[in-house]
Amino acid sequence: MALLPARARLRSIAVLGLPIMGGMLSQSLLNLVDAAMVGSLGSEALAGVGLGSYANFMAVALVMGLGAGVQAMVARRQGAGDTQHIAGPLNEGLLIALLLAIPLTLICWTQAERIIRFLADDPAVVEIGTHYFQWRVLAIIAVGANFAFRGYWNGTHRAGRYLQILIIMHLANVLISYGLIFGRFGLPEMGAEGSGMGTAIAMLLGSALYFAITLHGGREHGFLRARPRAADIRAMLRLALPNSLQQFFFATGITTLFWIVARIGTDELAIAHVLVNLALFLILPGVGLGMAATTLVSHSLGRQEPEQAYRWGWDVVRVAILVLFVLGMPFWLAPHLILGLFTQDPELIALGEWPLRITGLGMSLDATALVLTQALLGAGASRTVMAVNLGSQWLLFLPCAYLAGPVLGGGLLLVWLLQSLYRCINSMIFAVMWRRRHWAEIRI
Repeated sequence: MALLPARARLRSIAVLGLPIMGGMLSQSLLNLVDAAMVGSLGSEALAGVGLGSYANFMAVALVMGLGAGVQAMVARRQGAGDTQHIAGPLNEGLLIALLLAIPLTLICWTQAERIIRFLADDPAVVEIGTHYFQWRVLAIIAVGANFAFRGYWNGTHRAGRYLQILIIMHLANVLISYGLIFGRFGLPEMGAEGSGMGTAIAMLLGSALYFAITLHGGREHGFLRARPRAADIRAMLRLALPNSLQQFFFATGITTLFWIVARIGTDELAIAHVLVNLALFLILPGVGLGMAATTLVSHSLGRQEPEQAYRWGWDVVRVAILVLFVLGMPFWLAPHLILGLFTQDPELIALGEWPLRITGLGMSLDATALVLTQALLGAGASRTVMAVNLGSQWLLFLPCAYLAGPVLGGGLLLVWLLQSLYRCINSMIFAVMWRRRHWAEIRI
């Protein structure tokens, strides 16, 4: 088998996947810039923002599944030639996002301190994390809407539109957050809390831009032309809810991981925030390629071509393995230089050096899981994906991490080794599932 797919198929993957990957990389770079800016304020600020970020991830995870649901249904309708109703899933996704975001925002805003205090004992970390978290949850509605819009543009093979808005949103985020953290551009100096406020403002700006551009270019596909029908909303919920629950429990698992690391020490918690954001620099491009697979697989199934759908899954996996290997090389070749961009504390750098090496080396093995997860979602196998991911995370990784870290004193390094091992197991499971092709029989 060749290292890469045939030229024509590679071109199709690149045309669809590169804009999505670019958007994912811009999101990763944004996270890294935020971490670098907050890291200059000290380990407590870095730890507090880390906890607030992953608590917010738990909240927004319940609306993130709408992106995959909208994308799969839009691509399926486009493949079937149903032009006038292609944007119907977007209408349904936006309505569901609104109905979910209102109670989530109220609950998280009022209970922010209790949530952060449950995760950490350090008073300084709790105070910073609480204020940061409160600002971030104000943008839950924006996150849900942005994921729904992203699903529509990716599903119609116009990922470049999504990339354009995302870059504008991220540039605004960096500038506004920088101004609010350090009191620049005439803005108040808010410290780490300003990072949360800046991100919330940027998310809301992104939603406004998505709405304007979709109103202009999506009306012919039925955007806001008809009230969503109850049957269509139920169909969207059947597809999106398992993915949202998977994202929620995955986010809860990441937050639980931070709780486990906090039991080891505050320094470990601070550097873990940097390590996770660096890992996202590799993970998100892999997810971006997986989202390209979502569209290619869904489109092929919509045209009644399951063999093509099967080939697209493996073709994208091969591309992802090579891309993640190249992107991960600096992590295992020069981890001390990478970590030095975020902190000058030699103890923190020493704590993170080997976990970062493990991240760089192990990410190519994770590529299969990253891509085939999204490909299976495109085929409609959201419940199966949820069961595998949650089972491996909650029944295998997290109990072993708690036992190895706080209980047996294995430290951060052993926890990171276990994390890479469980992701490799996921890759093997999803590879077997894809080869069996049961997903080709699903109707959505």
